[in-house]
Amino acid sequence: QVQLVESGGGLVQPGGSLRLSCTASGSIFTIIAMDWFRQAPGKERDLVAGITSSGSTNYADSVKGRFTISRDNAKNTVYLQMNSLKPEDTAVYSCHAVIETIAPIPSPYWGRGTQLTVSS
Repeated sequence: QVQLVESGGGLVQPGGSLRLSCTASGSIFTIIAMDWFRQAPGKERDLVAGITSSGSTNYADSVKGRFTISRDNAKNTVYLQMNSLKPEDTAVYSCHAVIETIAPIPSPYWGRGTQLTVSS
């Protein structure tokens, strides 16, 4: 069984910074990729940033230059460093991972999400 647990959300003033983390645990053989998504009330869930096992990254245009995704493969953990935060960044941020377990088939897993609120 695989579980993803996020942490690090909270209330931040505009222009502030925060770092989210997500750790995968369980019967993991290989983590193919880890990603961060976000969803605001009444909005669709959108990809914020992603990183592969080789270290390749991609970002949504709205966060380029402000957010940085990284991972610690030894700890099965992905981080999202968020700088210069804006009110429009307010959302529930969820961790997503594509993982191979005993079965040689990559499967998607989701964390429960952590709330980020950017407000004065």
